[in-house]
Amino acid sequence: MLDIPCVIFAGGKSSRMGKDKSLLPFGGFTTLTEFQYSRLTKIFRNVYISCKESSKFTFEANFIEDAKDTTIFAPTTGFIAAFECLNEDKFFTISVDSPFVDKDIIQILIDADKSSSDATIAKTQEGIQPLCGIYHRSLYKEFLNMQKENRHKLGLLLKNAHTNYSYFTDTDPFLNLNHPNDYQQALALHQSSLQA
Repeated sequence: MLDIPCVIFAGGKSSRMGKDKSLLPFGGFTTLTEFQYSRLTKIFRNVYISCKESSKFTFEANFIEDAKDTTIFAPTTGFIAAFECLNEDKFFTISVDSPFVDKDIIQILIDADKSSSDATIAKTQEGIQPLCGIYHRSLYKEFLNMQKENRHKLGLLLKNAHTNYSYFTDTDPFLNLNHPNDYQQALALHQSSLQA
C-alpha cells in the first residue's frame, strides 16, 4: 500500500459528455467514481474524492468538498480544498475519468518524484496529463493566485513550475472519458480486460 494520499478529482462540469460523468455506471459499480475509489483503495492507504457536493454519491468515502462560496468548475478549487484539508506535503492526483491508469504507472510517477520538484506529471505523445501525477504543497499559493485571478489552466501552471515529466509510450491507459464515444470505448475496453 502506498503512503502518499490519493485524490480523485470528480468535481468537473462534464460539458462535453452532456451529463455528470462521475455518476456514469462503470465496471459493475453504480458510478465511475465508486469504481475508481474501490480500485484505488487497494493501491493507496488513503484515498479522497474531490467534488463540489458529496451528497450526489450514494457510497461511503472520504470526500473533500470545494469551498461553498465558489461556483468555479475547475480543478483549481479542488487543489485548494485538498491542500487545506490534508496535512501533507504532496498527494497523488487522478481524474475520475481515467479508469485505466494502473499501479505500474502510479509507481513510476512516485519513483520519479523529487522533493525539489513542485510536481511530477505523466506525459504521452498526446501531451501532458495534468490530472495524473503528484502535486506538492509548494504550489498551494499559486493555486490561490490562480483562483483569485480566474486563471485555471493547469498546463500553464506546470510550465512555469519545477515540474518533472514521466513519459509513457502507451497512450491507452490515459484514455479520458470526455465524450459519449469515449465512455463506450472505455466500457468495451474494461469488458475485454475481464475476458483476457
